[in-house]
Amino acid sequence: MNKNIAFIVTLLYSCALFAQEISPLPKNEIHFKASWIAPPKVSLTTYGVYHFRKRLELASKPEAFAIRISADNRYLLYINGVSVLSGPQRSDLTHWRYDTLDIASYLHKGSNSIAIQVWNQGEGMAWAQLSLQTGLWVEGIGAASIINTDTTWKVIKNQAYSPLISTLHITGPFDQITAEKYPWGWQDPDYADDTWMYAIETEKAISEKAIPVHHANASERQLLPRNIPFMEEKQQTFAHIRRAEGIAVDDRFLRGDHPLYLSSQQKGTLLIDQGVLTTAYPQLVVSGGKGCTITVTYSEALYADTNGGKGNRNKTEGKHSKGDKDVFILDGGDKRLFCPLYYRTFRYVELKIENAQFPLTIHTYNSRFTAYPFIEKARFASSDTNLHAIWEVGWRTSRLCAFETYMDCPYYEQMQYIGDTRIQALISLYVSGDDRLMKNALEQFDQSRIPEGLTQSRYPSGKKQIIPPFSLFWIAMLHDYWMLGSDPDFVKRFLPAVNEIIQWHSKYVNQQHILTQMPYWNFVDWPKEWPWKGDENISGIPAGALEGNSAILTLQYVYALQKARDLYYAFSKVEEAKRLEQLEEKIRITTYKTCWDQTKGMMADTPEKAAFSQHVNALAVLTGTIPQKDEKKVLLQIEKDTSIIQCTLYYRFYLIQAFKKAGLGNEYLRLLTPWYHMIDLGLTTFAERPEPTRSDCHGWSASPTYDLLATVCGIEPQQPGFKRVQIAPNFGNLQWIQASIPHPAGKIALHLEKKGKTIKGQITLPQGIEGVLIWHSKTMILKGGTQKIQLNGD
Repeated sequence: MNKNIAFIVTLLYSCALFAQEISPLPKNEIHFKASWIAPPKVSLTTYGVYHFRKRLELASKPEAFAIRISADNRYLLYINGVSVLSGPQRSDLTHWRYDTLDIASYLHKGSNSIAIQVWNQGEGMAWAQLSLQTGLWVEGIGAASIINTDTTWKVIKNQAYSPLISTLHITGPFDQITAEKYPWGWQDPDYADDTWMYAIETEKAISEKAIPVHHANASERQLLPRNIPFMEEKQQTFAHIRRAEGIAVDDRFLRGDHPLYLSSQQKGTLLIDQGVLTTAYPQLVVSGGKGCTITVTYSEALYADTNGGKGNRNKTEGKHSKGDKDVFILDGGDKRLFCPLYYRTFRYVELKIENAQFPLTIHTYNSRFTAYPFIEKARFASSDTNLHAIWEVGWRTSRLCAFETYMDCPYYEQMQYIGDTRIQALISLYVSGDDRLMKNALEQFDQSRIPEGLTQSRYPSGKKQIIPPFSLFWIAMLHDYWMLGSDPDFVKRFLPAVNEIIQWHSKYVNQQHILTQMPYWNFVDWPKEWPWKGDENISGIPAGALEGNSAILTLQYVYALQKARDLYYAFSKVEEAKRLEQLEEKIRITTYKTCWDQTKGMMADTPEKAAFSQHVNALAVLTGTIPQKDEKKVLLQIEKDTSIIQCTLYYRFYLIQAFKKAGLGNEYLRLLTPWYHMIDLGLTTFAERPEPTRSDCHGWSASPTYDLLATVCGIEPQQPGFKRVQIAPNFGNLQWIQASIPHPAGKIALHLEKKGKTIKGQITLPQGIEGVLIWHSKTMILKGGTQKIQLNGD
């Protein structure tokens, strides 16, 4: 293949195998030796794509050559023409991440070329992308210090790129690339950079120790090492060409063995289907066609020509593509490869080709899938084969909503919200056992806290947003990690933050022990009764959220108080735990007394009893506000009564937890109807909310992937750190279930069959881990290793 396209085609990311933390800074040192550098004579806060180069002369091939590297906003590293690594992971200025790797295997005796692309998104920057100014920082460790960034590095601005501001105004700019302006081969060792400028030093690189963590006015990036793995990348092909106008083509083109030829002046449009939603870097390899414009439109779904609805996602007739675009303007070169700077989210891609005076050859069109490198270690199977689709679609949803942070959705926002992240993190731990992204999220939300103590609702984010209930769910997420994770010291360090969030809310508990009017956006869910109203502070909120006395907001506080109480007892803060216990008891008693409606047999959303929802009753069960003897009756009533406000896909997570707590776990499979409806509509990921929905892929809707393991199979921690296991299966109408999940000490596996009130089969726990099997009112002690099971229920 032509070396001019090697800069993308050979993206290996193999350095993930070599990446490691090498030689951390001495304990009291706060300055690094290398400086940040930048291009001269340009604005460092506006959009720009820059190429940096440095030549290294080596007397022999080194055995080790460890470097640290970071950039603002992002970088792509090449060594001797080979693509090595992309980064850094997203963070904020006071926690700016760098990567550490040994690049010795890419170097050789004699002259070596280090080439780095740095990209600043500028004015249309993604909301999740924070920035100080364009910059590159590389520091070699030991003898590798000859690579340190300084004024010997050369740099050029790539004039080929122009930003196309996203119509969504959230995910960052899309690309227009004018190929005749591109410095093709700039990353190759023999490229002539004589006319390039020398870089300037902009500031000293400092470590995180330099400024207190929560310093609100930090004006410098504070560096600390990467704490998550490098992203996964793998080649993939499109599934089908669904429509071709003005061009004769079939699926052989997508397989890469049948190039597409267009004559001069020929125009055409291709609608290409990936088959499933994906997150990937599309790659288009072309020759000739000087002056041709290729416009690429990315869509989660197609839209009906008549009413604009999405309908069945598999159907294309009478529909059109709509979404953000990349534009490539060709220069006629041989085997040019066009690839966007950042990954795209799509199921459907439309190529609109407007050829000019010269023939055009399109050699290949494919993509490189990318996501956080979760490994699917858990398994689930059952006598109902339809549940396989629920599992598969749920896990795909989770994968696409995880990159360098968890994301609410990969297409529209790419923001890490607490409400979404709590559910996503549970799925991650159950299916992969990888806790690194969850720990990173817990840290980042703590780092986002405002002086009042609340977390921001989403972070990293350049647009501050405060949702007090999300701060409460951050406490629940910390509790989840305490129960499932293996690092209690990590949990303990956040207890001061837990206390500040609890204390902030306590200021709004009135004399009747119910939450009064609170500031900020008290979002709960997106049912049709609480729609978007053009102002976030009045959207998605229940009755009483603006005036005060909302039972839903009050019981969300109780839910967090109970989680915080557990943490306080666990870490020997007994007095604080007792204080929270007394407070939550008073609030529960008052809320029940003032909001229970005897006529309807359920809780009301406010003491006025004019609005009723599934939300408040689910919370009342979860928190023990409703007497235990009434829990089942209330839950079955709110499921049947469609006149009350319904939980959407997000809040059904809490509704299902309430069903399980009340001993109604066997009803779970009936509650999956909304998820089956999405599959029937051809969705390959689970949507943000029931139709009509904005996002076709939303992390908070993937909860069945967790519940198939935690509710149907009933696998849960009985003690913190998963040191003791509880298995309480809920078969529903299933005849058998089979599952395995990763555990900090190994693997939990089960295969159980149900016949009447008897279950039999086998269960495996990690060696040294004990547990209990609960079936109806009977229990069986479980030991480490594999054991046969036969238990007769009442």
